[in-house]
Amino acid sequence: MTQAKKGGKVALGTCNYGKSDIRLVKVFRDGERHDLTEVHVDVMLFGDFEGIYRDGDNTGALATDTMRNTVYALAKDHLEKDEIERFGMRLVEHFIEAGPLVRRARIEFTEHPWERIEVDGRPHEHSFVRAAGVRTARVEGDEDGRMHIEAGIDDLVVLKTTNSGWEGYLHERFTTLPETNDRILSTVVTANWEYNTTEADFSGVWRGVREQILATLTDHYSPSVQNTLYRMGEAVLERFPEIERIHFSLPNRHHILYDLERFGIENEGVVFHADAEPYGLIEGAVERSS
Repeated sequence: MTQAKKGGKVALGTCNYGKSDIRLVKVFRDGERHDLTEVHVDVMLFGDFEGIYRDGDNTGALATDTMRNTVYALAKDHLEKDEIERFGMRLVEHFIEAGPLVRRARIEFTEHPWERIEVDGRPHEHSFVRAAGVRTARVEGDEDGRMHIEAGIDDLVVLKTTNSGWEGYLHERFTTLPETNDRILSTVVTANWEYNTTEADFSGVWRGVREQILATLTDHYSPSVQNTLYRMGEAVLERFPEIERIHFSLPNRHHILYDLERFGIENEGVVFHADAEPYGLIEGAVERSS
C-alpha cells in the first residue's frame, strides 16, 4: 500500500474560463417577411492565466461580462441567417485579438431552429413554430489562425413501426429477450461531425445531414440499431466530402408489446408500452480511412 505524499511543491494545471448560456435571438427583417435565429452561446478562453489563478493578478483579464456583451454586439453585423459557424469564427478572432492573455478560444452553439407556420397552405411571413431537432456547432481557433469546426444535431426523435429486428445474438445464462424480426425501432438521434474545411456551406450541410439521416432510416431493414448507425454515417460521408468524421449516439427507446391476453384480448402488434428506462445505448463513429 502506497503512502500519501505530504508537502512538496504544487503547480497550476490546465485552466480556462468563459461565459455560458448566452441566449441570443436575432430577427432578420425584410419588409413584412421576417426570419428568426435563436441560439445559446458558450464562450471559453484558454491562455496565459497563471497570474489570475495563482497570484490574484487580474491585469489583462477579459471579464466574462465583456464576453457576453461582445456576443450580442457582434451579432448585429456578423450573425447571418443560419450561419452560426461563420459567426463563431468571427468571435474566435475577436477574443484572441481583444484579450492580451488569450491564446485560444472555443465557441459552442446550441441553435433551436424555427419553421414558418402555414396558414391555408401558405407559410406565414412572421409567425413560427419550433422545428424538430436541435442544431449544434463548435468553433475553436488559436492565435496562429488555425480553425477547427464541428457541427451536429441533437434531440431528433425518430421511429419506424416495422422493418426492424434483433436476431442471432448471443444466448447465455442470463438472456431472456426473445428474438424478433419485426419490432419498433425508436431512438433520439445525437450526431456530431467534423469538417475538413472552413469554406463549407454550413447551413446547407446541416440541413442535408438531417435529411440524409431521416432518409437512411427508411431505406433498409434494420437488423440492429448498430447497423443502422453505420448506414447513416456511410451515407452522410458519401454525400458530403467536406465532412471527415461523424459520431452518433442512439439510445434505444424500447416499445414492448403489452400483454392483453390476460384480459382475453388479442394484441397483434397494435398496443405497446413505451418503456423509458433502462435502455440500450448505441454509439459509434464512421470516418474516412486513409
